[in-house]
Amino acid sequence: MASATSIELAGGPKIDMCYGRVDADASPDQSVAPFGLPDAYPKDEPAAHLRHVFGKYDGMGDREIVALSGAHTLGRAFKERSGAVTNCAGEAGATKYTCSAYCAAGVSGTSNGMAGGKSWTSNWLRFDNSYFSLGGKMDPTNLIAFPTDTVLETDAGFKPYFDKYAASEAAFFADYAASHKKLSELGSNFSPAEGIRI
Repeated sequence: MASATSIELAGGPKIDMCYGRVDADASPDQSVAPFGLPDAYPKDEPAAHLRHVFGKYDGMGDREIVALSGAHTLGRAFKERSGAVTNCAGEAGATKYTCSAYCAAGVSGTSNGMAGGKSWTSNWLRFDNSYFSLGGKMDPTNLIAFPTDTVLETDAGFKPYFDKYAASEAAFFADYAASHKKLSELGSNFSPAEGIRI
């Protein structure tokens, strides 16, 4: 609920989620490393790494991988958390987009909260399709573009979706909402069996 609501409040799509998920007693057999989030700097080729990680989730394909990667339109990376950037929390680790003087929501008078870290987009508190401009390629001092981001623009399977989402925020929102729902509800049992919609 928190992720879907946060996306919507940040300007993104409404995600038709099913609630009432029952906790599992054990991890499924397919829960073997690497699982969870992809590595920013994978040891293997970035496209293969993304497909390996997401492929474990009910065979998520290229469309879902690119759409879910677009969630990087929100947020920042921190040295203390992922170690994938040198930017730490606080003003000393801030970029021009993550310092306390900049308004990442694009709304006058809105605070960024804690300064620091490095973002993928300049307005990293607003959910939109700006991730697909890969600002980190043009402005690597202030924005991120990891190998797992840039491969979306060049890999033959990912590129059609990357280009589609760069050109159309509506197309990105539709595919993102479907992919987010699929990932969130994957393998879940609900009580009641049909779940709860709000």
